[in-house]
Parts: sequence; structure tokens; C-alpha cells
Amino acid sequence: MGQLHAIEIRGFAFVPAQITIAPGDTVVFTNRDSAPHTATSESGLFDSGRLGNNQSVRLSFSARGSYPYLCAFHPRMRGMITVA
Repeated sequence: MGQLHAIEIRGFAFVPAQITIAPGDTVVFTNRDSAPHTATSESGLFDSGRLGNNQSVRLSFSARGSYPYLCAFHPRMRGMITVA
């Protein structure tokens, strides 16, 4: 089992916006804003679904590569997960 990594959604931003993880690791997205957000892959590989205040979702990554993502509700919010 891989490591857990936390990304908080706060201030209409992903914190941290860029993260590098190992294959098999899991990222936990937690929304700390009062507005709903998503973590949605630009290529359609993953989608957290709607996250309300203090809701979390765990997404695991097995394949190496770069995974740019955004919030479907607020497309200016962007992040990058690199699996190396």
C-alpha cells in the first residue's frame, strides 16, 4: 500500500497546487471552502465529484505520468499531480 498525500481546497485554490507522488500512492482532496469544488482531470481520467465544505475524496494513482486537473465549477483553479 502506498502513501497518503493531502491536498486541501481553500481560498479557491488547490494547496499544494503541484505534488509528486509514487505509483500506488493515494491523494486525499479535502474541501475547506464554503463553495463546492471538484478535482477533475483535464483528460477525463478522474473526477472527485462535487465536494461540499469539509468533504473529502481519496484518489489512487498507479500509472506514471503527469495529471493536470481543475475544478469543474471554477476552471481557473488548477493543479498538477506527477506520478514518478
